[in-house]
Amino acid sequence: MNQAGKNLIADECSVTRRQILTGAAAFVGASSVLAGLPQVVRGQTGRIVKNGRIKQSICGGCLRKARLDAEQTASLLVEMGLAGRDLVGPKDWPTLKKHGLVATMVPGAGSIRKGLNDKSMHAKFLDDFKRNIKAAAEYKWPNVICMAGDRQGIGDQEGMDNCHTILKEAVKIAEDQGVTICMELLNSKVNHPGYMCDKSAWGFELCRRVNSPRFKLLYDIYHMQIMEGDLIATIRKNIQHIGHFHTAGVPGRHELDENQEIYYPAVARAIAETDYQGYVAHEYSPTRDPLESLVQAVKACDV
Repeated sequence: MNQAGKNLIADECSVTRRQILTGAAAFVGASSVLAGLPQVVRGQTGRIVKNGRIKQSICGGCLRKARLDAEQTASLLVEMGLAGRDLVGPKDWPTLKKHGLVATMVPGAGSIRKGLNDKSMHAKFLDDFKRNIKAAAEYKWPNVICMAGDRQGIGDQEGMDNCHTILKEAVKIAEDQGVTICMELLNSKVNHPGYMCDKSAWGFELCRRVNSPRFKLLYDIYHMQIMEGDLIATIRKNIQHIGHFHTAGVPGRHELDENQEIYYPAVARAIAETDYQGYVAHEYSPTRDPLESLVQAVKACDV
């Protein structure tokens, strides 16, 4: 997560790692919507997504520099063949719905620093879950996010017990509403020192303890490459506990290109071969033309 994401963690719902800013992608030119886009995408026709085995969406940071409004963003996502936007707040939901797009991950409960491992916050977080799961269900959005929180002197076993205590209540709400709660795996080595859910084994054990199809992990490929690697084998072995994916290049959280160490086509192919039906959301910060970078990222995962 970048600094902008950290700054948004304590927003109105106390849930997402960021409230998505406006911005998104583009591919085809030949309409007024595309008139101001960079030459890299202007004048082309057709979709970028060709195979569609992986349903892809984007976080706001990928296209922030493109400076598109919500309507332009939605139109261009449709043109590219993308599924929707990720980590997006309620103000943009009507526009997504109008264009037939999906808010693939929306607010749930907890933040990176103050998460579900903090028992003193459970009453508030359960209220957040009730409100945000209901809101997601009304729009038919699939997922709400939650965070384990900082260790802050809490041992891993105690933290798991605390997370389990609130989640066993929260999943009852999620099951009734048909929405999945996803806890994000983050790295504690580079970006988020002290974050508790920083190893996949800990997260998968929590999934087994909660024992509900409505609680899974948000497996951030960038973060888990930093913490433990072994991405493909881990994904294949534990796909039943994974409800969502994020992408970015390692190191630096930049493009999915030849300057980073993860070979995303192989990872995406492994995900597709598990018959995974969820979404893969791009969450990198581009270092060059954002639309060119997005075209490359989408192609890398369109296996």
